[in-house]
Amino acid sequence: MEEIQCSINKEVSIKGIGLHTGKITNLTFKRAPEDSGVVFVRKDLRGEPRIPAKIDYANHKDRSTSLEKDGVNIYIIEHVMAAIAGIGLDNLLIEIDNCEPPVLDGSAMSWTEILLKTEKIFYGKKKETFTPPCPYIVSNPENDSYLVLLPSNSRNVTYTFEFPESLMECKKGNFIGNNCSLSFEDGETFAKQIAPARTFCMLEEVEALKEKGLIKGGSLENAVVIDKDKVLNDGLRFPNEIARHKALDVIGDLYLSGKHLKNTHIIGVKSGHDLNIKMVKKIIKGGEDMGEVMDLKEIKKILPHRYPFLFVDKILSLGKKRAVGIKSVTGNEEFFQGHFPDFPVMPAVLTLETMAQVAGVLLLSKSKSGDKLPFFAVIENAKFRKPVLPGDQLLIEVEILKLKERTGKVHSSATVADKVVAEADFIFSLVDKT
Repeated sequence: MEEIQCSINKEVSIKGIGLHTGKITNLTFKRAPEDSGVVFVRKDLRGEPRIPAKIDYANHKDRSTSLEKDGVNIYIIEHVMAAIAGIGLDNLLIEIDNCEPPVLDGSAMSWTEILLKTEKIFYGKKKETFTPPCPYIVSNPENDSYLVLLPSNSRNVTYTFEFPESLMECKKGNFIGNNCSLSFEDGETFAKQIAPARTFCMLEEVEALKEKGLIKGGSLENAVVIDKDKVLNDGLRFPNEIARHKALDVIGDLYLSGKHLKNTHIIGVKSGHDLNIKMVKKIIKGGEDMGEVMDLKEIKKILPHRYPFLFVDKILSLGKKRAVGIKSVTGNEEFFQGHFPDFPVMPAVLTLETMAQVAGVLLLSKSKSGDKLPFFAVIENAKFRKPVLPGDQLLIEVEILKLKERTGKVHSSATVADKVVAEADFIFSLVDKT
C-alpha cells in the first residue's frame, strides 16, 4: 500500500437500482483535494448537502451502515467504502441522486472494477494509517460475537460466521463455508478475493424486511438467498462467500475511521455492523493523544513501587491527558494464595491499586519536578462490575480531569476483553519525596 495520499485522475459513473428504494440511482466518483477524505454529495436535494464518510455521522440499522447529517441520510454505504479502502484511495467526492448507492450485484465487485479503471493521482501528504499498538477487542456477550484488531506484518482479515448445521450442506451441492482467512495487502488481491462476495439473507427474513418497506429492489440478482438447507441462487462465487462478504463489510465499515489499516490482522466472529462501528470509535479514541510506550524498566524510573507491589507491566500509550497501561494477571500472583485458594479472584482493592499506578505514571510524567510521590486523597464513584481471574489481562485507561501543581484528579477504567471490570475517580496529592 502506498504511503502517500491519492485520488483518481478522472470521474467515473455507474447506475443501478437501489436495494431498499427500488429506484434507479446514479453515482459518480470525482477527484477530491488532499486531506478531504471521502465525502458523499446528495445531488437530488436542494443545496446539494454533503456528508463526510466519518464515524461522527455513522450508524447501523436494518443490517447495514448509513450516514446522517442535519436530517439528510445515505444508506448502505459499506460496499462502496470497502472498495475505496480495499484499493487504497484517500480523497473522493461521491455524487449520488438518491438516498442509497445502487446495489448492483450485492457485492463490491463493480465498485472496485470501475475505480481500478482510473489511475491514481498522488499528493504530497502522507496517508492516515492505523496499526493497533495492542490487541483491540470489542464484543457482544449476548450472542458471543466479537471483533479483534491485532498488530501484524501485513493486512489480513479472518472471519467466522456461524450457520445452523442444517445449512452447512446445501441440496444443490454447494458448501457454505463458515470461515475465511484472506490478505488484502493490495487492490488486485482485494478485487479478486473479497470484492466479489455478495450480500445474503435468509428467505424467512425477506417478508419481515418487505413489511418494513425495505428491499424493494432486492432479488436473486443482487443477494444470496438461503432457504432452510439450500441456496436459491444458481451457485456461490466462493464456497465461503458468506464469510467473505462479512469480511468485506468489516473492511468498509472500519474505513469510517478515515484511516487505512496497516500491519493489522482483523479477526471477526459473528460480528456485524454494530461491532464494526464500535471498533471504529475505539480506533479514533486510541488514535487521539497517542504518546510514548514505556516498558517495565522505564516505569520504575517514575513509580517508586517495587515487587511485590508494582502491578503495571507496560504503558501502551502515554499522552498529554491520557494513559493506557496493562497488567497481565497470572496464577502465580502471591495474593491468590489467600484470596481465595479454591476460587482465585484478584482483590478489588488491588484492581484499584493497579488503576492508581497507571494514573501515577501519567500524573508524575506531567509533574514539573521528578521528586514527587502520588498519595491517595479521595476515591470516588468506585464500581466493581466483574471479578478479575488468573489469565485475564487488565487494560487500564486513565484520563486527567484536573491537574494542579500539588493535586490531580483522574478518571480510570479497567477492562478485560473489552468488558469493564472496574472504574473510579481518584484524587491524588503530589507530595515531595523528602
